[in-house]
Amino acid sequence: MSLHGKRKEIYKYEAPWTVYAMNWSVRPDKRFRLALGSFVEEYNNKVQLVGLEEESSEFICRNTFDHPYPTTKLMWIPDTKGVYPDLLATSGDYLRIWRVSDTETRLECLLNNNKNSDFCAPLTSFDWNEVDPNLLGTSSIDTTCTIWGLETGQVLGRVNLVSGHVKTQLIAHDKEVYDIAFSRAGGGRDMFASVGADGSVRMFDLRHLEHSTIIYEDPQHHPLLRLCWNKQDPNYLATMAMDGMEVVILDVRVPCTPVARLNNHRACVNGIAWAPHSSCHICTAADDHQALIWDIQQMPRAIEDPILAYTAEGEINNVQWASTQPDWISICYNNCLEILRV
Repeated sequence: MSLHGKRKEIYKYEAPWTVYAMNWSVRPDKRFRLALGSFVEEYNNKVQLVGLEEESSEFICRNTFDHPYPTTKLMWIPDTKGVYPDLLATSGDYLRIWRVSDTETRLECLLNNNKNSDFCAPLTSFDWNEVDPNLLGTSSIDTTCTIWGLETGQVLGRVNLVSGHVKTQLIAHDKEVYDIAFSRAGGGRDMFASVGADGSVRMFDLRHLEHSTIIYEDPQHHPLLRLCWNKQDPNYLATMAMDGMEVVILDVRVPCTPVARLNNHRACVNGIAWAPHSSCHICTAADDHQALIWDIQQMPRAIEDPILAYTAEGEINNVQWASTQPDWISICYNNCLEILRV
């Protein structure tokens, strides 16, 4: 990545703890705002909301709030027009929806689908539907995925204006489910896929939940940790296995046979992010300190090398490509967040 030009190409923020979860805000008035979650191996964890001051070129922490257990994922409401309340969701022991204002962040609702016991199976991940922001899906170690419906009402004094209910819950895998993601196919509302400890990628349709489609199974039955849909072409998705050094690209039209393998990393891959504006660019990040950008245009011919490489100062545990600002990628490693202009 070039480090020349009039503007800085890299901005760095150091948090007071190891950063794990991270997500870009998509609101038009909050261009360089990210949420960061701590990874501290105890009950008390934190979430910080940070923003880049474009005059001083420094990241400022705007808000810090407490969170029970580390956040497995956090995500701003996918509201590019800024018409919904400014909401942030986090997963951990439960799915929580937070309302963000300039002065404070407060809990709007806690979504728990295990009403009849105090026990909760931790949530590994979730996804917020971009076409219908009243839909969220969570994945859990109890083998289920749950689709939640949100209601966002009008502000009445201090009454919480967001509530949620279970639309459907299904046993998605034979073992723990590690990730869930809505597909843009078929209108973008009803299709989603999940990956889990049984080593399979499965696809579901909310209109026909009686059956699912297995898109891929890891040949060694290694658990699959992440899945990520191509933002421009809903036929393609990427996944990766636990402790695996490669990212597998799948085409739903050709189940069970990867169309590409991206295998230049020298240590296990931790993150995948497709470009928001291009169907053929994807970024992978790994414990080898590298963030690599690939051009997969020549599939199904083998893709030998990435087109861009960035080396961080530590093992990269997350990567996010800013959906509303396609020339910016964020990575986190140790206690640092960096945003990179690509």
